[in-house]
Amino acid sequence: MAPPRTKDHQFESKPSAAVRRRLSSAGGKKPHVASSFSSLTPMWAGIAGAIINNNTEYTIAISVHDSVYSTDFASSTIPYTADNLEKTSKDIEALVLKTLRNFSDDHLCKFLGAGVALSLLRECPNLCTRLWLDMDIVPIVFNIKPFHTDSATRPNVKHRISSTSGSYVPSGTETPTVYVESAHLAAADPHLQVGVAGKLPIPRTLDEQADSAARKCIMYFGPGNNPRLSIGPRNQVTVDAAGKIHLIDDLDEYKKTVGPKTWNAVVKLADELREKQIKIGFFSSTPQGGGVALMRHALIRFLTALDVDVAWYVPNPSPAVFRTTKNNHNILQGVASPDLRLTKDAKENFDAWILKNGLRWTAEGGPLAPGGVDIAFIDDPQMPGLIPLIKKVRPELPIVYRSHIEIRSDLVHVPGSPQEEVWKYLWNNIQIADLFISHPVNKFVPSDVPIEKLALLGAATDWLDGLNKELAPWDSAFYMGEFRNLCLKEKMNELQWPHRDYIIQVARFDPAKGIPNVIDSYVRFRRLLKEKSPELEEEDHPQMLICGHGAVDDPDASIIYDQVIQLIHSDAYREYAKDFVVMRVPPSDQLLNALMSNAKIALQLSTREGFEVKVSEAIHTGIPIVACNTGGIPLQVQHGKSGYITTPGDNIAVAQHLYDLYTDADLHKEMSQYAKTHVSDEVGTVGNAAAWLYLAVMYSRGVKIQPKGAWLNDMLRQETGELYTADETKLPRTRLDLQG
Repeated sequence: MAPPRTKDHQFESKPSAAVRRRLSSAGGKKPHVASSFSSLTPMWAGIAGAIINNNTEYTIAISVHDSVYSTDFASSTIPYTADNLEKTSKDIEALVLKTLRNFSDDHLCKFLGAGVALSLLRECPNLCTRLWLDMDIVPIVFNIKPFHTDSATRPNVKHRISSTSGSYVPSGTETPTVYVESAHLAAADPHLQVGVAGKLPIPRTLDEQADSAARKCIMYFGPGNNPRLSIGPRNQVTVDAAGKIHLIDDLDEYKKTVGPKTWNAVVKLADELREKQIKIGFFSSTPQGGGVALMRHALIRFLTALDVDVAWYVPNPSPAVFRTTKNNHNILQGVASPDLRLTKDAKENFDAWILKNGLRWTAEGGPLAPGGVDIAFIDDPQMPGLIPLIKKVRPELPIVYRSHIEIRSDLVHVPGSPQEEVWKYLWNNIQIADLFISHPVNKFVPSDVPIEKLALLGAATDWLDGLNKELAPWDSAFYMGEFRNLCLKEKMNELQWPHRDYIIQVARFDPAKGIPNVIDSYVRFRRLLKEKSPELEEEDHPQMLICGHGAVDDPDASIIYDQVIQLIHSDAYREYAKDFVVMRVPPSDQLLNALMSNAKIALQLSTREGFEVKVSEAIHTGIPIVACNTGGIPLQVQHGKSGYITTPGDNIAVAQHLYDLYTDADLHKEMSQYAKTHVSDEVGTVGNAAAWLYLAVMYSRGVKIQPKGAWLNDMLRQETGELYTADETKLPRTRLDLQG
């Protein structure tokens, strides 16, 4: 029964002109900053649609919700032609975006999420993609039925997840429909045909469907109005709320982020895995916060869009064990206290933790049990204890170990050193793996690792996720306002953007991130400005923003944060203390995106580093960067073109580069424009995914590859026949002395 023709309905709530005047703020001297407001109200929406009037029109209903209750509603109708669905889809997209934008502007609000009825996607399959990329709205898809339903009387696990390999079913598929006597319905609806007998479902009007979608959407947002992290059975990280969140449905958006050869290679490899029904499993320590977790969320999202069978698992968190893993991390990087040791008790607790979690995964029906994944990827030094357990249960299963951190290969073979002790303990398990993947950096791999097992792969970031996508000025202003509120809440110095520029370092509060050097370099730069550019007023000098959010397995962050605050207020730097903004920010990707995108210059002065893809994120945004010659950083920065590379601790050089970039507008513009167009496919999700797909394909063929220190991207291009061309941007293939 098609919905009857309805009249269009306009939003009825009226915005306050007084509030608008009070919240308005000028963009100041920044021409690219739209007229902004000091605060925008978070809102949510529900969107539903239906074909009406004998298949000649399509009506769209939008319900607005403030997280407590529905506050407004509108509906609009457009012509519908069944044989021109592409035009209908574009018309629906345009209407929805225009309606939401107009409401946002009139009511000074920012839509954070939208519940989208599944039936609407059948007519407009890329609506979610447009909501995400164009308006920074998190779209969550629900199977909203056109009839009223009853609640299930038992917990319905199938709504969330139906297999260990990550296949999902739409919400609402098993909620029972409510039926009533036809006579009761006919008494209230004169349009019902005469002669209908028995029981009939109660129709749910389109405004009710939109409201239902909005209310369901809000349940997926947690503290700080961020989408909730979702963990499923056996601690599977159910990325994007088990598939209900649809950030990118249009694969062409991924295709645009890379060159044609990279995309062709990905398609060939994914096709083979789908045909063979190969199941891939990733195992890492944390589902949120660190660089590995960010990469895995993006990777699972992309591979799921390709219909590759992939799943990601994490252990149950243990604060006691996380202290041990962080100590091991610091010891291996050489930044821990010399007297810090891996004790016998710590080893035993660590082993017991891994065993407990591993047994859940190797038990019947688990991802590592017979019939589970066909290849296992193990991340970082937290998880190697899984490897011998897997080999015992499934000796034929290929296991690839991925090392994301710097391992001081010059120290791990010093007899009696803390590094030797930790490395021996870890290597005892890692050596059983079939492959060892390292960052392509000098001295990152101990000589114990056989060169035949060694492959190279850089870290990656996602150009379409909240960290990197281009934010509209309205959305950027919202997150900058949120950051100001966070500073106010913590009584931190206010970031005075857009009236003042700022320099930024985004990094965890970690002893290897070089934050003392950031402080010293900034103060030296300010003194240079005062000395060499006396015509600049103090308010024309930029502020210094140091920020980042931590991982759940990082107990050092508060300690380092306190040390940073103490250092800023010490005698050497107190003069400029009021211009430092030091914040631990909540896990909001768009917040960090806005902070990076609006910065004048970026710093990354790590003293020890793995790959640190924040460098590529800054370059991709067009923000010139001054960074240290550590880890994989110099692979990403073209010195003098997209940024500057300095020696760790050479704060005088850093200050001079900051001065040059800040005072020479032509230099800054030239470097910014070069940076935007010279980022390798290898550091994006698609290029990185190709490497994992390649390994899964080769092992599924029974090939035991022997890379001998080769780059995985070179190997996969060779295998797929998509060889690099001379004009492709790629990470430097300089000769590396990998092992120490």
